[in-house]
Amino acid sequence: MTSTTGAVHGEFDRQVQRLVYLGYPGLAHMPDTEFTDLVEPLRERVLARAEVAVRTRERAPFVIVIGKKLVPTTQTMPLTALNGRGGFVSTDTADIDSFEPIESVPIPDPTLYVVFDVARGQDTLGMRPDDALGVIVDAGRSPLTVDEGIAFVTQFPDSLEKNHCFQLLGSRCGDRRVPGLWISERRPKLGFCWAGNHHTWLGAASCADRA
Repeated sequence: MTSTTGAVHGEFDRQVQRLVYLGYPGLAHMPDTEFTDLVEPLRERVLARAEVAVRTRERAPFVIVIGKKLVPTTQTMPLTALNGRGGFVSTDTADIDSFEPIESVPIPDPTLYVVFDVARGQDTLGMRPDDALGVIVDAGRSPLTVDEGIAFVTQFPDSLEKNHCFQLLGSRCGDRRVPGLWISERRPKLGFCWAGNHHTWLGAASCADRA
């Protein structure tokens, strides 16, 4: 086993263990062992991409995503945390479970999958979501969904940083709202902004692909 492969195994195990620790198996109505068995096949997908770059606050090589079909968004968001303070869904986005991936975003499995080369969108800070989507697509990337954004923050809480938070252009519900993750009351908050508005502290998160 090479050092790179070993590091990938270690990071995969860490992410699975964090999900178990946070209680995802119970929310999915299954024992811990059944949950880990369900996730295990993703390991080979991740190992096939072992060349992906080292993780930074802005970027992560891969993230395991638990889809809302397995555990609803309204149950996963409160499991996020920043400096020990739990996340929450804004009251004006209480219908977040009704948001679905946009047509151009291919989800390989609505219950469980992995996203690669996740970035919070430094290059799109301050852009209107309508404009940022074009930048992401032109770069050959795909906008993150709500499930993927929550997965990113769950595994890497420090990816949420003052003046460096992000929107999730890959999920919509038929109106002009664009969901996003930022810090409010020193906690992770899931809320929305309008597709035509811009905020200097919000980028548009994206990924290279999914499996």
